[in-house]
Amino acid sequence: MLRRRLLSLFIALALTACASVSRTYDATKLAEIDATIGEAIAAKKLPGAVLWIERNGVVYHRAYGNRALVPSIEAMTEDTIFDAASLTKVIATAPSIWWLIERKQIALDEPAKTYLPELIDRSITIRQLLTHTSGLPPSLERSDKWTGYEEGVRRALNTAPRNRPGAIFRYSDINYILLGEIVRRVSGQLLDAFAKREIFDPLGMHDTGFRPTASTRIAPTEQTEEGMLRGVVHDPTSRAMGGVAGHAGLFTTAADLAKFARAVLRGDFPRAMTERQSPPEVAIQRAGGFDIDSHYSRPRGEHFSVGSFGHTGWTGPFLWIDPSSHTFYICLSNRVHPDGQGNVVALQRRLGTLVAESLRGVTWAPPAVPRVRYSLSGGEAQNGIDVLAASQYELLRGKRIGLITNQSAIDRYGNPTIDLLRSAPGVSLVALFTPEHGLRTIADDTVGDEIDPATRLPIWSLYGERRKPSRQQLAGLDALVFDIQDIGTRFYTYISTMGLAMEAAAEARVPFIVLDRVNPIGGTVVEGPVTEGTPDFVSWHPLPIRHGKTVGELAQLFRDERHIDVDLTVVAVKNWNHEQWQDEAGLPWINTSPNMRSLEAAALYPGIGLLERAISVGRGTDTPFEILGAPYIDGAALIAAVGPLPGVRLDPVRFTPTASVHKGEPCGGVRITITDRRALRSVDVGLAIAAALVRLYGAKFPLDELQPLLRHKATLERLRTGRM
Repeated sequence: MLRRRLLSLFIALALTACASVSRTYDATKLAEIDATIGEAIAAKKLPGAVLWIERNGVVYHRAYGNRALVPSIEAMTEDTIFDAASLTKVIATAPSIWWLIERKQIALDEPAKTYLPELIDRSITIRQLLTHTSGLPPSLERSDKWTGYEEGVRRALNTAPRNRPGAIFRYSDINYILLGEIVRRVSGQLLDAFAKREIFDPLGMHDTGFRPTASTRIAPTEQTEEGMLRGVVHDPTSRAMGGVAGHAGLFTTAADLAKFARAVLRGDFPRAMTERQSPPEVAIQRAGGFDIDSHYSRPRGEHFSVGSFGHTGWTGPFLWIDPSSHTFYICLSNRVHPDGQGNVVALQRRLGTLVAESLRGVTWAPPAVPRVRYSLSGGEAQNGIDVLAASQYELLRGKRIGLITNQSAIDRYGNPTIDLLRSAPGVSLVALFTPEHGLRTIADDTVGDEIDPATRLPIWSLYGERRKPSRQQLAGLDALVFDIQDIGTRFYTYISTMGLAMEAAAEARVPFIVLDRVNPIGGTVVEGPVTEGTPDFVSWHPLPIRHGKTVGELAQLFRDERHIDVDLTVVAVKNWNHEQWQDEAGLPWINTSPNMRSLEAAALYPGIGLLERAISVGRGTDTPFEILGAPYIDGAALIAAVGPLPGVRLDPVRFTPTASVHKGEPCGGVRITITDRRALRSVDVGLAIAAALVRLYGAKFPLDELQPLLRHKATLERLRTGRM
């Protein structure tokens, strides 16, 4: 009888839980979440995972795949213990620091040297360490195989910043190694003991800690010279320090992390730990430990607000908390098992989006276009500015420089090149030059000279009274540096500005340095006719429309083919496969001009941009260069006339542009969706659409308006006579 009653009670509780889940979450989206994780496992992006979603106390949790593949397969279980990697920073180190701040044993804006007298830099503050704005390099050198906690701390204390503290964001393990040591010195306890006493034990996180005892529940990570790591921290620096360090070393479970996340939502920790604490000079947003809006904020997905926060870890774990919807989700994996080749970066963004969409009763606004759109792949490519920073700006040290730039010039973390160079030791940035659209890429007309309110530097416009720097503006400079993101199209004018500036530098005998950038739409496809006729600002040098080159490669081409006697140095991109698009290379997208708002738009621009003087190409809409039309166009008829095209899908659309051609006029037309990047030939798409418009509408379609950008009479005539 008792057994029957207990069984009935269990069934009733289970049914109640299922009903709560169904009221809180959309079952279709939960199934999509399960399928997404399953697909990642099938693609060998990770061996398995544990997921925990919780909103207002209602939980959806599951284990997927396997926790071990070698030496034998072990199924994943929900109580698996994972190497938390950099989650250590926000689960152990940052909370420990904030407890000490609350107790007035540490001051947030006090120099870290107050607590670490041996620290080589006197100006770095606790705030800068917490927010990764100290200017310190990403990690300690491991080339000489040093070992020991004290040795790791000694090396961290003797590491000099690469940039002025408080000027830029650069994620650095050294910041948290130093914070962990501050906890030890101020509290008298190593971080592991302090965090256990103050955080883990009070919250009942009994499976969480450093240097775990042997357990079959621990997920192995990677095969190393020491064997398969299992219960031994994966991070090599933390491992060298004995497994306890402020940046990595923690092990935990999904259930324990859920206890921590609940405490954060309850307000058990200081709010400053989860609210923006970055210095005002730094654009990238970090809280007092947690990530808010940086290169690493992919788990936020497309919907959770910038007021949400979380963190990721190298071995595969990630956590995101959204106070506005009272939701958090945790995904723990050992993606580095068994060979270090797994990758959960795309999964992070996808899960963040799906978790938000699974919440019943929550309406999300369409995703806003962010200032910086972060990569989905997590590649290791470096633009010229990243390479320059890694060399500690050696090429520019001791020089007075002018910088030709705009807001598209950022490093892989999103820091503007301007901020990097003006805070670099030994570099003197004395003048700025800007191309079309101005410094902040928002102007759609000529631009005047001004003083930059942020830096108080002069800004000389190269798209106003002049198109190249004057001798007077270059006087006293030791080098003129060019750093602007091109988009791979001949008539995008930033490369014309670069060529003209190279001529000016040659005339003034000023060295010219190009900080190279990847071609965002790849460097292997070349399309379209080569320029004919007299060069002008939209066709400065004979090139195909889609030229397939980086700005550094173009600078060398301009020098050689135009015989420019300039002292040219190109800081070339590094670790970039020319087949990669910008997001595949792990580099963030930033709008490069008012209407260039996505990588998809940049990819379509070589062909659709050709049409922009003849019909509306979506200027004055939310998706420029992804739609096109005119008042006289029937979208369905145009699609039928064009026929199938490789790499894209055309759909009928109606829209009313608020700018440019056909401003304020209702237009029929098509939306262009890229379905296969490798097959896409955007110039062919543009020419096929132009040919169909000629056939359908004759003189209504002003074909001659293509010539200023096409610059090839034979192609224009083939379009006119129906031979395309």
